[in-house]
Amino acid sequence: MQRRQLIQAAGALPLAALATRSHAFDGAELYAGEKALYEEAKKEGMCVSFDTGPEWANWKSLFRDFKKRYPEIELTYNDLGSAATVVALEKMRRRPQADTAYYFAASAVDAAKKDVVAPFKPIGFDKLPPVFREEEGRWFTIHTLNIAFLVNKKLVKNVPTGWADLLKPEYKGAVSYLDPRSTGVGQVLVFAAAYANGGSVDDVKPGTDFLGKLHAAGNVQRVEGTTPYAKFLKGEIPIWISYENDGLKAKHVDGMGDACEVVIPKEASVAAPYAISLVKNGPNPNAGKLWLNFIMSSAGQQLFAQGYVRPAVPGTALPADVAAKMPAAPQIRPLDVVKASAKKAEVDQLWTQATLK
Repeated sequence: MQRRQLIQAAGALPLAALATRSHAFDGAELYAGEKALYEEAKKEGMCVSFDTGPEWANWKSLFRDFKKRYPEIELTYNDLGSAATVVALEKMRRRPQADTAYYFAASAVDAAKKDVVAPFKPIGFDKLPPVFREEEGRWFTIHTLNIAFLVNKKLVKNVPTGWADLLKPEYKGAVSYLDPRSTGVGQVLVFAAAYANGGSVDDVKPGTDFLGKLHAAGNVQRVEGTTPYAKFLKGEIPIWISYENDGLKAKHVDGMGDACEVVIPKEASVAAPYAISLVKNGPNPNAGKLWLNFIMSSAGQQLFAQGYVRPAVPGTALPADVAAKMPAAPQIRPLDVVKASAKKAEVDQLWTQATLK
């Protein structure tokens, strides 16, 4: 991915207004100690946030509201990709340039192993499921992407509600999904299928067996190597097993409207965690902590939901219109990325055996 180094421009308050403030900001604190942390962060004046491209997961709104609340902190960011972010942190180990790093949680695990991230437990840390955080706080989940069926109702008469439905003859040649051997979404959906069919992250074979049955029934349209989002928008895919946010974006942003239905399968789905870390020996540690706390606050978590990804902190209150687009789905299981990463070779082998006969 081409690296883009961007600086978020924000309207600064007049200098006179800043000079007359008696506190860091007006109003109540989001959490105890927020104003004191801002005072320390102001001495640094900047936070460098790696891999938080503004168009993804509504980061642009988090940048905007962070700047409004903390006008004396400049936020700079880039858009590298998860694996490339870890590589960059390694290369800069002796003179780190980043304060925080965001990635798919499997890359966060890698960053912790390489000792390029530091322990920090933000607000809400203890509310996260244990598999969504490193014990000492070297990484923690801030939002999830969840496996769903994205259905084009112009092409599908009866919308499937669960995995078992996909095996019905009426869905012959209707289902597309991404190759688990080469894509993260493909890997994650195998675990979702496993949970739905009596398996788990420790027992993936029920998932690959199900996909084998789907192929044998002739219900698979194609296995894609790269995201077929454009094909879905064009009406070329009846049912796409992918992440929920792809469907919500197609429905509410990119013009499909009521022709698109987003279904969390009733038997089970899994939540793929996206995590963030405080960089070890980063140049602006207090500003980094201020940014991480804001991300994990109710204000930050709600902004993720407005970008069609589910907040990681349980119990985050959402506005009614946002909650209606992502209704509660207790059948979603939090994915243990440490175990899932260790299973990749097995998933590849079992999927190949089950589907490429």
